[in-house]
Amino acid sequence: MRDLAELDRAYLWHPFTPMRQWLQGRTTIIASGEGFELIDTEGNRYVDGSSSLWCNLHGHRVGKIDQAVRAQLDRIAHSTLLGLGSAPSIELAARLIGIAPAGLAKVFYSDSGAAAVEVALKMAFQYFQNIGQGRRRRFIAFREGYHGDTIGSVSVGGIDLFHKAFGPLLFEATFFDSPNRYYHPAADRAGQVVLDQIEQTLASGGQEYCAVIIEPLIQAAAGMLTHGAGFLGGLRELTRKHGLLLVADEVATGFCRTGTMFACQQEGVCPDLMALGKGLSGGYLPVSATLTSQEIFDSFCGEPEAAGYAGRTFFHGHTFSGNALGCAAAIASIDLIFESGLMEELPQKIAYIRGRLAELADHPHVGDIRQCGMMVGIDLVADRQKRRPFDANLRVGAAVCDHARRYGVIVRPLGDVVVLMPAPAMDLATLARLMDATVASVREYFTGDAAGRSSAAR
Repeated sequence: MRDLAELDRAYLWHPFTPMRQWLQGRTTIIASGEGFELIDTEGNRYVDGSSSLWCNLHGHRVGKIDQAVRAQLDRIAHSTLLGLGSAPSIELAARLIGIAPAGLAKVFYSDSGAAAVEVALKMAFQYFQNIGQGRRRRFIAFREGYHGDTIGSVSVGGIDLFHKAFGPLLFEATFFDSPNRYYHPAADRAGQVVLDQIEQTLASGGQEYCAVIIEPLIQAAAGMLTHGAGFLGGLRELTRKHGLLLVADEVATGFCRTGTMFACQQEGVCPDLMALGKGLSGGYLPVSATLTSQEIFDSFCGEPEAAGYAGRTFFHGHTFSGNALGCAAAIASIDLIFESGLMEELPQKIAYIRGRLAELADHPHVGDIRQCGMMVGIDLVADRQKRRPFDANLRVGAAVCDHARRYGVIVRPLGDVVVLMPAPAMDLATLARLMDATVASVREYFTGDAAGRSSAAR
C-alpha cells in the first residue's frame, strides 16, 4: 500500500499553500494530538504553536468537550434549523448572548468564519433596504484587512496577495489605510489620521454607506498589525454619528485571544453585528455565528408583502447551520473557559510572552514585535534601521518556522512574519517550550546552525 505522504502528494490540494514547493518538500502528517501537542505518524511530538490555525482553545482531546460530543452523538448528530428547532443550538445561542457585548441579542449560525462575515455583510445591506434607506449600499473596510475567502468577504478584504486575482468578481468597497503604527507614515497618531479621513468621507457622502467592517484591535492575517488604543471606540462613535452599522470580525480575536472574551470589550464597544468562528467550538468542529442587535433582527420581521414572498425574510442559510455536534462542543468549550479559570490566568501568560519577546527586541533582523494578548507577530527584515524587507523569494519566515521544528514546535509564518498563536489555556511550562524554540530559531537562522542560509538571505 502507498504511504500517506505519497497519497497526499498524489491527491490532496492544501489551502493557502504554494503547491509546487509542497510537492518538493518533506510532509509532516499529524496522526493524533494530546494536550497542547500534535503527534505525527512517526511518533514525533510538536507544541501546537498556532492553535491548529488559531482555533484551538483548551488543547487536544479535552475530556469535557470529548464527552459532550459523544453524548450528543448518542442523541443525534445533525438536524436542520429550517423550520425546526434544535436543543444544542438554542442552548449555545443563549450562552453566546450571555457573554457577548451588551446590545447583541440574536444569533445566526453558519459553518465558517468567512460565512459568518458574509452573513453580516448581507444583513447590513438588507437592513437598510428593509427600513427604506436603499441608497446605503457601500461598505467601508481597511487595507491589510482579512475577512475570509467567500466573494463578499473577499470584497472587503484588503490584502492584494490573497484577493487581487478575484478583482473582476468583487463588489466595490471604500478602503482606508490600516490604523497600525508600524507602517503608517504618521506613526504616533495613525489611528486619529485614519478616523479623520473616514470622517471627511462620511461628511461629504455618508448616505451611500451601510457599514464599516473591522478586525478589532489587530489585523491578524496581515501579520498581526495592532491598532492604537482608542481607534475602535472612535470608529464606533463615527458610525453612530453618521448612521452606519459597525461590523466586528472577531473570528480570529474572539474567545480570549486578546486577553478578554472578545476584543471589542477592551474599549467598551458593542458592534451592530459580530462574526465569530475559529475558537467558538474550542477548535473541535466547524461552527460559526453572526450576532446582531434586536433592532436589526426586527427589521427582517415584516408582514408578507405578496403571495409567495415572506415579507423581509433573510434568505440565507447553510445545510449544517447550528449543527448539533458542533454546538455541543461549543457549549462545553464556553463552560470550560469559566470553570477552568482560564480568563484569570491570561494576564500572567500574556506578561510572560511579552517578557520573552523582549529578548529579540534588539535583534538586527527583527523589525518589529507586535503583541495583542496571546496573538504575536515577529517581523523579520533585512535591514532593521531602514525597515527594508527581505526578498520574498527567500521565504525567510518559512525557513525560521521550519527551523523551529527541530525543537519540536510548529508555528506558521505570514510572509516574513513569524506568528505565534498559542491556545489561551496553554500551561506556562509548554508556553516556555514554545518561546524557547521561537527565540532560538530566530537567532540561529541568522547565526550558527543556519549560517549558510543566513548569508544567502543577507
